[in-house]
Amino acid sequence: MKELELKYGCNPNQKPSRIFVEEGELPIEVLNGKPGYINFLDAFNGWQLVKELKEATGHPAATSFKHVSPAGAAIGLPLSDIEKKIYWVDDLGDLSPLACAYARARGADRMSSFGDFISLSDVCDVDTANMIKREVSDGVIAPGYEPEALEILKTKKKGNYNIIKIDPEYKPDPIERKQVFGITFEQGRNEMPIDEEFLGKLVTENKDVPDDAKRDLIIALITLKYTQSNSVCYVKGGQAIGIGAGQQSRIHCTRLAGQKADNWLLRQCPKVLNLPFKEDVGRPNRDNAIDVYMSDDYADVLEDRQWQQFFTEQPEPLTREEKREWLDKMDGVALGSDAFFPFSDNVQRAHRSGVKYIAQPGGSIRDDVVIDACNEFGIAMYFSGMRLFHH
Repeated sequence: MKELELKYGCNPNQKPSRIFVEEGELPIEVLNGKPGYINFLDAFNGWQLVKELKEATGHPAATSFKHVSPAGAAIGLPLSDIEKKIYWVDDLGDLSPLACAYARARGADRMSSFGDFISLSDVCDVDTANMIKREVSDGVIAPGYEPEALEILKTKKKGNYNIIKIDPEYKPDPIERKQVFGITFEQGRNEMPIDEEFLGKLVTENKDVPDDAKRDLIIALITLKYTQSNSVCYVKGGQAIGIGAGQQSRIHCTRLAGQKADNWLLRQCPKVLNLPFKEDVGRPNRDNAIDVYMSDDYADVLEDRQWQQFFTEQPEPLTREEKREWLDKMDGVALGSDAFFPFSDNVQRAHRSGVKYIAQPGGSIRDDVVIDACNEFGIAMYFSGMRLFHH
């Protein structure tokens, strides 16, 4: 098959729409559903991300994409009991590494992952399919599906769930092109491998970077390679815990990603873990309620005639002081930036979310100021010398 006709493009008025290759065959097979234009943008970007994560770490990988940027990305490390609870998978028993990867990818920012497109590095197994089945999602791409897993996924969305199989051996042309306003843009694909050597030179006084921190920095940078720029990514324990994408200002990326990282940690706070939800409140509504409860707008779910919709009893607020005390426990977080930090405010904000390791290209006229800020907070920072813009 050389081309696949789509229902429409980014919006219903944008017709005709298709994906096609000029030579050879499309490397995909649609096993179920009818994926659209944006679905394929998410699927192809996400597949590249998880393929690289698997190659770089040796672990199965998953990502949860929304609007051409990852909401989360992770490798398949075992889940703690608390992680199982905050990801709503504590009732699923022992999970395969691939299922753990998707639980982490989906769980990093469950608000943004609502209605995601999933990419899996490995053949989708039954554990992963059962997890996907109960989440609100548009589709999945993987190199294959176990027969039972495929049948489970086909039951989603009244039988219309988008399921794509991709040829894992497919290699695109080294030159990529796209059109904007009738003009064709052409460039070499960004095929720079991101590994420990890519991290570059340690430029700070602190040069103590353990292997798991190097792994997390690599995960951050690979994630950024497929995230709409400007972008910043916080990673801990083999998973992205906060991604700031598409902001015009670097500090806004750092703040956005940092707030998401803070929310990830706050979900583990006993007050949040033990919120007395009614049994009939579904996961999406629980996620929404938790997000508001942790914010400055907590009264929206705690006021009279509001809390009764979600809880069996009225919870106490999570105060700013309690949040700060809990967040101060965060440590050992890795942060990647797709371009240099122009000001030290990025380091200051990252430090508030427990960042201990940074990888960025360097090259700002204020590099010395940024390095001084890292030294002040005991942060180890690499200069890779390589930018990772993605548009």
